[in-house]
Amino acid sequence: MKVVEWVRHNKAWTIAIVLIFLLAFWLRADFIISVKHTVSHDTKYYDEMVHRLLDKGIYAYKEDVSNARVTPGYPLFMTGMYIVADQLSVEPFPLIRWFQVLISLASLILIYMIAMQATRNKWVAIVSLFIGAVYHPFIWANGAILTESLALFFLMAYLSMQLSAFRTQRKRDAALAGVLLGLTVLVRAEFLPLFVPLYGVFLLQQWFKPKSVQMAATASKLAVFKKIALLGVITGLCLSAAMLPWWIRNVVSLNEFVLTASQSNPFKAGTYPNKDYTDKIIVQNGMSQNEYAWARIKAGFTQQTWKYVKWYTVGKLKYTYSHMFFGSGHSPIYHAYPKVAGLHLLIVYSTIIPLLGLIWRWRHSAVMLAVVIIIMSMIRLVFVPEYRYNFTVMPLFIILSSWLGVYILQKIGSSISRRKTV
Repeated sequence: MKVVEWVRHNKAWTIAIVLIFLLAFWLRADFIISVKHTVSHDTKYYDEMVHRLLDKGIYAYKEDVSNARVTPGYPLFMTGMYIVADQLSVEPFPLIRWFQVLISLASLILIYMIAMQATRNKWVAIVSLFIGAVYHPFIWANGAILTESLALFFLMAYLSMQLSAFRTQRKRDAALAGVLLGLTVLVRAEFLPLFVPLYGVFLLQQWFKPKSVQMAATASKLAVFKKIALLGVITGLCLSAAMLPWWIRNVVSLNEFVLTASQSNPFKAGTYPNKDYTDKIIVQNGMSQNEYAWARIKAGFTQQTWKYVKWYTVGKLKYTYSHMFFGSGHSPIYHAYPKVAGLHLLIVYSTIIPLLGLIWRWRHSAVMLAVVIIIMSMIRLVFVPEYRYNFTVMPLFIILSSWLGVYILQKIGSSISRRKTV
């Protein structure tokens, strides 16, 4: 009833939102049917994995024996799609692509919600929604039989629920946030520690509220800590509960505890400046991959200090964020409008200003988006950089960039109005 009432009182706004979603669907549908999609090596391995699971009951990636080289979120999603495709007598890849279109549209709803929760500005929300609808990586990713579309949806669902939990401070919301984060981690493992810094910042926000708010507050810092810590523990426990079947499976099938996945070592690969794998700064000499990686880092920062400092700061960040994620590839290249790379760079570089601004306005709810961007960027600095890795946090860049744009336009509008009244 509340939704119907809102629509009645916001008819123009509702029409605008509906039109944006129709545009988003048309762009994604047009892309799916108008190009030839490339099938990546990862997709081929996923395909073999699903057939192995369905035919032999063995969960294994790139091998015929059980392993935990990839988390189960996307392979199980694909398995479900293969079963549905078999029942419908259709090919699974096209079915997955069309289902990912629906997931992409659902992600746009979540982006709108997060923008409203973080900025409390409906103009920021609708501009973010529009940019998300036409941003090409969000279109191209639907053609890729890869984790990105599903991971983006779960991450946005988690962040929306986490922001809701911070606002309401209800245990139920904190629990649901933990479950959604667990589902996110089962698709893309790197988001596992994300809730810890978010709760840390939220605790500081509650401890150091503005004086006007503090006057009305009576709870001690210890009481606030206990309440926030309890919510954090609930989120962590529900995250663990969501991942528990995966952990049990690994212990039972592999006789070892695997926290997320045992895929190849991206830590070692990240020790090669500018991804120059011919760099032989030291000889491995029987060292394990982790030992060799640490030895490379030690030798690099002592023998080629400036080169390694640049690589582990600006170099990796530039490599990760300066290019768009193109999905698995397709031909002919799909462009709904010209200068698509320019939009990406505008979003990335314009976001720097809100990120810096939120350092001073760190009590603002939008600071949570900045925390996610900063934490994930710091995690990326440890491992091998790929511009594929910017995909899942780009909605947050879009929201902060839209916030800056709306702020500037509103300031210009206010200035013009004042001049007219003078």
